[in-house]
Amino acid sequence: MAMLAMRGASSVDADAKQLVEEIEKFLASRPAKRPAIPAPAPASSKLELPSVDELIAQAGIVTGPAPRQKKTKDRGLPGGVWRILPDWALAARRSSRRDVTVTEHLQLTALVIQRYGWARGSLRTRSGRRCILGAQAVLYRLGYGDQDTAMAAGRVMDRILAARGIRCHYHEWNDHAGRTEGEVFYLLREAIGAASAAGP
Repeated sequence: MAMLAMRGASSVDADAKQLVEEIEKFLASRPAKRPAIPAPAPASSKLELPSVDELIAQAGIVTGPAPRQKKTKDRGLPGGVWRILPDWALAARRSSRRDVTVTEHLQLTALVIQRYGWARGSLRTRSGRRCILGAQAVLYRLGYGDQDTAMAAGRVMDRILAARGIRCHYHEWNDHAGRTEGEVFYLLREAIGAASAAGP
């Protein structure tokens, strides 16, 4: 078991390193002055959500082909061992804590979900998918932002849901039966726009 844990730790370290590189690349690509995000169209009786690709593009997330990785039996398992190692293992990759704005925190939350997949009903599935709160935990463990930043981002999402007449917190909303990944990206896009308009 000790040997398996050591092998697993190196796989998690490599996977965390790749995620850190993606986050750093994203943060480096951010313009000094962020462009204004257009206001959402007025609500109609029939809500039409944009595709996940459109939401990612509107959020300003840069995507591209993932580095080639060795094939594993469980393709949805980043690093091949996330099902047996806890998220606190990510903290080993952290050299120091880096400040990010609430807007950047929300954008990076979307990036983590886009990379690992979205989950409903748990912070993390056995294959590594994350709910919104689970994606925020990844960022915290890697040292991007602090608890105050994550809580402020949560309050932005809660305000958007409250404006829609939804009386639960965003992490409870994430877990409702029938929730879709598209709805999650739509909420994140709205939150990014609201946080950006409010400023740092």
